Amino acid sequence: MRSTKTIIFAAASVLALSACGGSGGSGAGSRDFVRAVGSSTVYPFATAVAEQTAKAGGKSPVIESTGTGAGMKLFCAGVGAQHPDIENASRRIKKSEFEECQKNGVTEIVEIQVGIDGIAFAEGKNGPNMQLTPVDIYKALAANPFGKPNTAKTWKDVNPSLPAEPILVYGPPSTSGTRDALKELILEAGCKTDAATAALKDSDKDKYEATCHDIREDGPYVDAGENDNLIVQKISQNPKAIGIFGFSFLESNMGTIKGIPMSGVSPTYATISDFSYPGARPLYIYVKKQHLAPIKGLQAYVAEWAKSWGPDGTLKAKGMVISPDDVRAKSADIVAKMTPLDPSVLK
Repeated sequence: MRSTKTIIFAAASVLALSACGGSGGSGAGSRDFVRAVGSSTVYPFATAVAEQTAKAGGKSPVIESTGTGAGMKLFCAGVGAQHPDIENASRRIKKSEFEECQKNGVTEIVEIQVGIDGIAFAEGKNGPNMQLTPVDIYKALAANPFGKPNTAKTWKDVNPSLPAEPILVYGPPSTSGTRDALKELILEAGCKTDAATAALKDSDKDKYEATCHDIREDGPYVDAGENDNLIVQKISQNPKAIGIFGFSFLESNMGTIKGIPMSGVSPTYATISDFSYPGARPLYIYVKKQHLAPIKGLQAYVAEWAKSWGPDGTLKAKGMVISPDDVRAKSADIVAKMTPLDPSVLK
C-alpha cells in the first residue's frame, strides 16, 4: 500500500515528464525541476529541503516516497529526463544495485551521508511497557528462527519474562530500507547469538541469509506499506501492537506513542547519535552526476542539503539526528566537488 502523498507526487511526476517529452530513450534531455525517489524515512527531510529550495527562489523538487529498494530500481534504470535525479536511502546502496546502475548507463553516482536515523520500535502510550532485545525480535518475527519453523504466537512464547500477548508488529515492506536495516541490524544480531547458526555465514551463506533475514508471513508481522504515519496510527489505537519506523516518526508523535528500549537502550536522539542504540543507521542521498548540467536546480537542491544538516539547520528541527562534525565535513566536501562513489567500499 502506498501513501496518498506518494500517489499525488507520482502523478505530478508523470504529468511533468510528459510535458518535457520524457518517455524513454537514453538522451539526457532537460527538466526544470528536480525529481527524487526513495526512502519513506528520508522523505520528510527531503521535502523540508525542497521547501527551503523553493523559498530561495528555485522550483520546488518533486519528492516520491517509494521505499529505498523500489527507488533504487527507478534511479538505476537509466539517464535522462524520464529518470529520477536523486535516490533517498535509509541504507547504503548495494553492490548489485550499483552494478545495475552501471549496466544502464548511470556511470557516475555521488553518495552523500545526510544524517543519522534509528529503527525505532514503539508502542501506544497505554502499551505494556515492553522491554525487548534483538533475540526477542528475531524469535518473534523470523520465518525460521535458528532453522526451525516459527510457532510463537505470544511474546511469552518468545521470552517467559514478556507478556502473554499476541505478537502483532506493523512494519515496513520488502521495498523499504528500514526493512533491510531491520534485518541487518536487529534480526541478524539475534540470529548470530546461536553459534551453529552464526557458523553458517562461512559454510552456507544462502542458508544463513534465509535463516537470519527471512520474516514470517503467517500474520504476526503486518506489512504496512511505505506509510509510516499509518503505523503510528495503528499502534496508538491498539495497545497490544508494536510499530517499526524511522526515529523521526517516533519523535514527532511522542504525544500518542512511546519508544521501546532495545537491550535496555531507549531510542533517543542521544543514543542514536552515539550509535549506542542497536538500530542506529546512516541516511543517504544518491545524486546522478550526469544530470547536474541538464536538470535545472539539481546542484542548488543538493547544496541546500548541506546548508540544512548542521546543528542549527532545518533538518534537526524535523527530527534528523545530526551527523558528527567529521562526517558532515566529508559530506560537504563531496557536495562541493561532486565526487563519485568508489564502488570498492560496497558489498
